[in-house]
Amino acid sequence: MPSQTHSSTLQDDTLALREIKRAIDPNSVTPSSYLNSWDFSVDPCESTDSQFLGILCNMPLDNSSSRVTEIDLDGIGCEGFLTPAIGNLTELTVLNLNNNKFRGPIPETIAKLRKLTRLTMSQNFFTGAIPQGITGLKNLQCLDVSGNRLSGLIPTNITGLRSLTYLSLSNNGFAGRIPNLTGLWQLHTLDLSVNQFYGDLPNLPVRLRNMYFHHNILSGHLTPLKRLIHLKWLDVSDNRLSGAISGDVLSLRGVVHLNVSFNRFTTLEIINYSLQGPRLQVLEAQGNHLRGHLPVNLVSFVNLTTINLANNQFSGPIPLEYGPKVQTSWGRLYLDHNFLSGNLPSEFTHSTNVRGSLANNCLKCPTNVVLCHGGQRPSTECVGQHNV
Repeated sequence: MPSQTHSSTLQDDTLALREIKRAIDPNSVTPSSYLNSWDFSVDPCESTDSQFLGILCNMPLDNSSSRVTEIDLDGIGCEGFLTPAIGNLTELTVLNLNNNKFRGPIPETIAKLRKLTRLTMSQNFFTGAIPQGITGLKNLQCLDVSGNRLSGLIPTNITGLRSLTYLSLSNNGFAGRIPNLTGLWQLHTLDLSVNQFYGDLPNLPVRLRNMYFHHNILSGHLTPLKRLIHLKWLDVSDNRLSGAISGDVLSLRGVVHLNVSFNRFTTLEIINYSLQGPRLQVLEAQGNHLRGHLPVNLVSFVNLTTINLANNQFSGPIPLEYGPKVQTSWGRLYLDHNFLSGNLPSEFTHSTNVRGSLANNCLKCPTNVVLCHGGQRPSTECVGQHNV
């Protein structure tokens, strides 16, 4: 058998690529897809033109064999399984299988890919648990298994992935408590949304910038979030969180978008900002149990453009201070389905570009005002009720 030179791909890598293709239903491989270009009559790492698309290799300067370093399958709906032979591609740094129709478990052999920096397998039909061995991939910077049918717990030793900056487990069937994740100290985006996680919010990495926890069964308070001084986007909507939407969370200076809708919060704490305050642009808190008067201090959030406090139990008049805001910086204001009463601030009755609704309250709301469309509550729901 002739010795291999640098012009040929390591035989184990070529065999692994063959197994990957063999495990995919050929009827799902379209003529224009990358996988259709894998022609094993030529060498994978020496191919030119339109052969072996989606494959990158290293080209050693000595006489050693070339190795496959990246696989990027175009998302055209390949149907089949991910073969355990994937574990033989030990020089692989990037594996992207997004937007296909892979099914079955993620093979345990993926733990052999010690040089992986990006593992993205979103929008497939993978089932089972996350292989424990994934937690040994110390170079992994991005892990995205969103949009599958995975289940089980988050491995507690996932905090060993110290290089991780992006983690998405969203839109799966994961359950259980979220472990302490402070060990993932470089993480800036964490998406655990649309699963069945329960229990209190965990301690989280202090560098976190984007946090998506919506549509779970989480309970308790927002208190653990007040340490996240770099947070920009926070979505904990559609859970069972309670207590206060606290001032120390609302006052996190970097937060631009805050969505705490469809929980069980009863209090909205707004601090007055006389100087440069938070960067908050969007506040979504509809569908809670918020009560009392609308917070006047909302007007001190100078960057705020969108407010949704609909479907709560607010009462009393709309603060006069809201008037100038609907003619200047507030573009969307939803206060419908509360128990607000009295006259509108005069600016609300003038021509305004603000979108939103004041319907289903107890307001004196002129029918020619667009925000009043939809009508008010019947007087029987308003008299003597919700006077706070």
